[in-house]
Formats: sequence, structure tokens, C-alpha cells
Amino acid sequence: MSKSRDAIAKATFELVAVELVQALEVGTKVWPLPHPPLTDPEFPVRTPERDQELIAKGLSMLHSDVGMFDRHLSSIVDFIVPHRMNLVDDAFEVHQKWLERRTGDVAKRLLFCIATDWLAQAFDPDAPNTDRWWLAIALINGLSVEPYGQPVHQGYHLVESIALAQRPGTWHTEPADGPQNMGWNPNAVIPRTTTAIAHESGTEAAMWLFNCLENDTLERRLLLMEWVKLLFERSFLIEPLELVAVLKRLSQDDNEDVAVKVIPCLPRLFEYNQTQGLEITEILHAREELSVRRGMADALPAIFRHTGWHAVPFLESMLKDDDESVLAAASASVGHLKSLDEDLWVKHLASLMRHDVPIVRRNIVLNLRDYVEAFPEDSLQIIPALWNDGDEVVQARLRELLMRMDEIHPDQFSKHLPLLKPERLEALWMTMDARRAERSQLWKDWLSGQGPLPNPVEFIKEIHRSSGTVPEQLPNLEDALNTLDSSGDGDQ
Repeated sequence: MSKSRDAIAKATFELVAVELVQALEVGTKVWPLPHPPLTDPEFPVRTPERDQELIAKGLSMLHSDVGMFDRHLSSIVDFIVPHRMNLVDDAFEVHQKWLERRTGDVAKRLLFCIATDWLAQAFDPDAPNTDRWWLAIALINGLSVEPYGQPVHQGYHLVESIALAQRPGTWHTEPADGPQNMGWNPNAVIPRTTTAIAHESGTEAAMWLFNCLENDTLERRLLLMEWVKLLFERSFLIEPLELVAVLKRLSQDDNEDVAVKVIPCLPRLFEYNQTQGLEITEILHAREELSVRRGMADALPAIFRHTGWHAVPFLESMLKDDDESVLAAASASVGHLKSLDEDLWVKHLASLMRHDVPIVRRNIVLNLRDYVEAFPEDSLQIIPALWNDGDEVVQARLRELLMRMDEIHPDQFSKHLPLLKPERLEALWMTMDARRAERSQLWKDWLSGQGPLPNPVEFIKEIHRSSGTVPEQLPNLEDALNTLDSSGDGDQ
């Protein structure tokens, strides 16, 4: 062993020992600890009587199992060191100074590795180690203090393992064996379960851990929300872990940062139970904090997709908000009304086209292509009203729509053109001539009564509608490719 490795290992070991004691002190504040999910009937469970006894046992196990420490230290260093030009070089020697400045990061990763090892021994199906269970659950609780980094990513997997009462990394998400593996046997019949079942005692232990985080500091509650968001991807754990009840409580948290973290869980919650999802949505929508209002406005499209008409009251309320960001997000979601009720959709477009906030008027333009297709007459004169408003961004977005209308439906374009202010048409004429020379002059002549209505540039081709039956005679492949090529040229 090199001197560089000795120096780094010694400094890291001392720091791990100190942080292990600190984490176990934090993890044993809530006493007693949950009962181990797996036990050996031949060996009665001996519950630790006090926290100091458990802390001393954890420290003694760290000192007695130096081989485990060295193994994890080597794997962590190989993982975190920057790009190595030569893989043969000793990472401890080449990157000694770099590692010395990051001893804290290495120690934190080592503690999570130790917790994973202890949990794996506690969930050994042949010989579950209950002593390791008390240490593992207390250490995981003590390490779960930050809503980022290892406590989120590695801590979540440990919590999931506890709920399933299975060793970390051994449950149903393991990929199936196949011909890509050298040892694959195509004739082997291996029983494989594609679903996992929550363990009763394991879920009780996981919920104990949830309660520890929920009733503690802001950082711990934010971490709990990160876990819940990930756990919602496991539908079979939602009910056993009572995740909906956790979301409901945290949506009423005194701190707005915790409530904001609940919002990304709404889509999965709607898929699980729409009624409970709407209940939590109502709670969040009733909050007055600006960050929560903005988060709910961003989630409005997802609420529309999952609940339909239930999202309309939320939209109506957000369109009356005094924050420009909320108004921008809500107005961008108005298009979802089209699939529910076209008349209600058009009513909102007409009411928002003269809104005081410019971003709202700009978002209305996003709906105009569908509006023109559904209401070609534009009896509400939404297009002229937006064009004559004078907003440069609105005119830039409308210009492409009007030019496309000129190419395909000149008769429709002719109904809008006289209503547009002449002093604002110069940009439209310039863009039109850049695409097709002298095209604007044809419209100027028509406006002055000196020329006929311009002809369409592109004729609308009849769209093929499938009959759902196999034709008696298939077309020639070469003819079909020529047809596709010609249609592609036309689009360009």
C-alpha cells in the first residue's frame, strides 16, 4: 500500500468515524427504532436498550471491519476522480491533493456504502442479522439530512429496499437474462416475478423513517418530498406507504418550498386516484404564496390532460391573478379548452385579446391557426384586433399565419386585409416579397380596385382517408416513392 493511499485512508477513516457517531446520534433521537422486518426464529431478537449502546456497537463494527472500509474506499475513489489518462496509474498517488480536498465527499459516500452493507446483511434471507438492522435504520435516518446528493439518490433506493424487505439491488428491476449474456441458456426455465410486493413490517419501518423526516427540519421535509416523488413511480408502494396522505399533509406545510415540491407529483397522483389528486390540487390552489401560484400555473396543462373539465375553474382563477408569470402560464393553457368546448375556447380568446399584459396577448396568437380552421370567418375579428394592437412580437407571429393564408386561401386573407391598419402592413409586404417577388403588388392592386383577387400559390390537395380495408391492387413501389417525393417538395 502506497504512502499516498495510507494518508488518504487514515484521514478518511477518522472523518468517517466522527460522522458515523454524529449520524447515529441524529438517527436515534426517535426511540424506539422499528422492529426488524426479517428475523431468524432460532435467534431471538435483542432490542437495544439505549442509544449509546447502539452507537458504541456501530463504532466498534467500523473498527473491526477494515476490509470493508478499504474495499469501499477504492471503489469510491475510482468513481469520483476526474478523467484518468492512464488507468494503470495509482489514483491515490496521482490525485492525492485533489482527494485530500474532497475527504468530506468521500466520507459521506463511504457512510452510505456502510449503511447499504449493513442493510444487506439485515435482509439476508438465510441468516438475517438484526444487530445490523438497528444500525442500518438508525444510520440511514441520521444521514438523511439534505435534499440533494447522496441522501436523495442512494437514500431513496435504501428506503425502497426497506419497504420491500429485500437486499438493495436485488428486487424485480433486475434485467432479464438473455442472449446478450455469455452464460445464457435458452432451454432454462427460471421462475421470475415481474411485480414486487410490499413487506408489512418493511413498510412500517419506512413509514417510521418518513415520520422522522416529516416532523423535523425544513431540509429533511424537502428530502422526504424528493423520496415521495420517486416512490410514486412504484405504484405498488403508493397505498402501503400511504403516500397520498403524506402529500396531503405536506401540501399544507407552513413552508412554501415544501408545498412547491408537491406540485410535480400531481400528474402521477391523478393517474393513481383523480379524486384525491383534485383534493390536493384544491389545497395547493388555495395557497397565496407566489411560488406556489406559479408552480400551479406551470402544472395547469397536466391538470387539463388528466382531469378535463375539472381544470377549468383553476384556469379561470389564474387568469385573474395579478402576477405576470402566472398570467403567462395560464394564458398559454387556454388552448386546452378547444377539446372541451370550442365556444368556451373562443370566448376566452376574445376576452384575452385586449388584455393589459403583453405576454397574454402574445400567447393568444398560438391558438390562431386552430381558430382560423374552426372559424374561418373570424366574426369576432380577433386577427385584426391583435394586428392593429402594435405589439411587434404579436405581429411577427401573425405574419407567418397571414402569409400562409395568402398562399392557400386568398379569399379568407382578403376578408382580413382591409381591416388591417395600412401603416402596419409594410413589414408584411416586405416578408411576402422576400418569399415571392411582386406578390405584395398583387394585393396592393386588389386593395385599390385595380386588380383581381390573387390566385392561390398552393392548391389544397385532397387528403387520403383510409377505408380500413386492404385494396385489391397495390400501387407500384416506384410510383409511391415519386408521390412521396413530390409531396415533400410541395411542403418545402
